[in-house]
Amino acid sequence: MLDRLKSILQDPPPAMAFEISEAGIAAVRMGSKAEFDFRPLKPGVLSVSPLKENVVDPDGLSLAVRALVGTQPARKRRDVALILPDFCTRIAVLDFDEFPSDAKEQLSLVRFRLKRSVPFDVDAAAVGYWAQAVTGKKCDVVVVMTPLEIVLRYEAPFRALGMNPGFVTTSVLGALELASESGVSVLAKISGHVLTVVVRANGIVKLVRCLEMPSPAWEDVAAVLLPTFVFIEDNLGTRADRLILCGFGPETDLALRRFETELEVAAEPLRSPLGVPSENNAGLLGYLRSIARYN
Repeated sequence: MLDRLKSILQDPPPAMAFEISEAGIAAVRMGSKAEFDFRPLKPGVLSVSPLKENVVDPDGLSLAVRALVGTQPARKRRDVALILPDFCTRIAVLDFDEFPSDAKEQLSLVRFRLKRSVPFDVDAAAVGYWAQAVTGKKCDVVVVMTPLEIVLRYEAPFRALGMNPGFVTTSVLGALELASESGVSVLAKISGHVLTVVVRANGIVKLVRCLEMPSPAWEDVAAVLLPTFVFIEDNLGTRADRLILCGFGPETDLALRRFETELEVAAEPLRSPLGVPSENNAGLLGYLRSIARYN
């Protein structure tokens, strides 16, 4: 699970794709023309966390899924893509002077490096990773990890209706497909009270932070972004070229102007040819962009 988007796209795209958030489920049905839908979830159906059960009301989640796909189980199991909230996982970037080529050795090394830095049992967790070559044998490896039980509970209502979540990723990893890979960029994505920040240098992910905020107020966001820009200067030896915002809704333009002034960086919204990426569908739109790009 949670593997790099490009690898799954070697196969035909799934019949449907879904992005889950506490606010609801965004869905798209593939075909000659993409058909979008969204079903809100009542407050309390989900409580996103990497530390506890996320699906508080399984019946409420199942009702929303059935409303999107219909109530009749398919005769043949259908492959679907499932995009989970960022905050139900732990995403890290690990640097290696040399990364082994054997998959079993890679997984063992990744688990070992994260054993003391994640608040759950890494040996009983679902793990996905991809290696990004830096220079020579040096490698920055993006790792996504979450308790397996959390993933299974998200998948359960889809499997009950004859669907197979053959591809699972997180919202921000999907959304990265919409952001430019050139230069040094910072993507700041808000979903509810969770802020996810990704730093990339010429397409290489250098840092991922995902944290629960006291509020989505600009002051709280700025308190996270400022040390992120300091990290870029201290560790990459340069300044960020751009700040990309997602999930700020009707306040996006004001936020862009404010952060441009305070952080002295060019700022722009995350964009998609299929619509405006929001806090509830940015990963889904990014996933669709990757299908168009690699197929």
